Amino acid sequence: MNLPNKLTVSRMVMAPLLFIAFMLPEWGGEQLKTFSVIVTLILFGCTELTDLLDGIIARKWNMVTDLGKVMDPFADTFSRLTYFVCLSHASIMPVWAFVIIMWREFSIVFVRMLMMGKGVAVPANIWGKSKAVLYAISAIVGFLFIALDHWAPSSSFIASFEIVLIVVFGLAAFASLASFGTYIQAIIKGKFLSKMSR
Repeated sequence: MNLPNKLTVSRMVMAPLLFIAFMLPEWGGEQLKTFSVIVTLILFGCTELTDLLDGIIARKWNMVTDLGKVMDPFADTFSRLTYFVCLSHASIMPVWAFVIIMWREFSIVFVRMLMMGKGVAVPANIWGKSKAVLYAISAIVGFLFIALDHWAPSSSFIASFEIVLIVVFGLAAFASLASFGTYIQAIIKGKFLSKMSR
């Protein structure tokens, strides 16, 4: 297994660790809150950094593999849904935004299987890139809100953060649906379903 794939695997390992760290105050008491926030932020930062590095390394040193092509998007979904479960549980992410994104991510697995079965790949587009960026931004803002609420609960920025959270999660949900629409459009345009036996 090459370095980019090892970095991808590390993201899948860090995701459940982040969830455990996030839930520590609920499971073990509020005295663990500071430790929980610090460890969660560290794991979140490391997860996003490895996501950035594995792609750069794979492309720059021509280390792209078939395993990596499958594992990387799975690791992205695995880690980001973990973030959103935590943030939704903490009532930071609106439930409706989480449900839209969750349904989209599970549905895309099925759609990709259909496309792969026909040997068709949907190229990256503005909505897919926007979705990835907005997922990351909304998670960053969500975890920063947790840190700010813990260390500076009376800060004047809290109210502003709450508005920003609604906006970024709403945009993430919208971009999620729009990017999913490009896959559906490709299936309809290519008439792949009509060619499948029933």
